[in-house]
Amino acid sequence: MPLAEHETWNAGEMGCGELVLALRMRLLAMPGRVLKLIATDAGAPEDIPAYCRMTRHELVHMAPPEYWIRARSPN
Repeated sequence: MPLAEHETWNAGEMGCGELVLALRMRLLAMPGRVLKLIATDAGAPEDIPAYCRMTRHELVHMAPPEYWIRARSPN
């Protein structure tokens, strides 16, 4: 069962490049909190987990098109 989210963002069919830039800004603004992302782009099931691994944000749970991401602390 996913954690309760602090914020929800529906990115719709936004493509990977644009999505990652917007996601970065959202997560930086909410350290330690959980964002529920809704992303319907066909590449999202691969792109979102890869992005989280590379940036050290925690992918708490995924059930495409929904992703719960805990923003890492700034340290």
